[in-house]
Amino acid sequence: MDQKKKLEFSLLLLRLGVFIVMFMWTIDKIMRPEHSAAVFEKFYFISGFGTEITIALGVLELVIIIGFLLGLYKTWTYGLVLLFHFISTISTFNQYLSPFEGTNLLFFAAWPMLAACICLFLMRKQDRMLSVT
Repeated sequence: MDQKKKLEFSLLLLRLGVFIVMFMWTIDKIMRPEHSAAVFEKFYFISGFGTEITIALGVLELVIIIGFLLGLYKTWTYGLVLLFHFISTISTFNQYLSPFEGTNLLFFAAWPMLAACICLFLMRKQDRMLSVT
């Protein structure tokens, strides 16, 4: 396999990995809106999200991440996925300050995924394998 194919395959694997995580978080918004509303309140300090708003956000996010998976409108979909994950990573800052309390250590998994999102955004033109555009 030549270098170009290796790069494209590597970017595909990153895209699939990021998609899987984002997909599960998105489905959580749709299937368990009360949990997502609690997350919005705890980490983003946004309260009052009802079931309908949370589900609507989940559906909108689902459209975006499916576009991301398919490689559609890469500047927008890759950029939004990066933005979503960046905000998610930064909003949990307090968990990084006490990594050995409760399940806080799990929050550190956000950093390699953030690096993958940045890499995908920067290399979006080279991410061609199984990509619509």
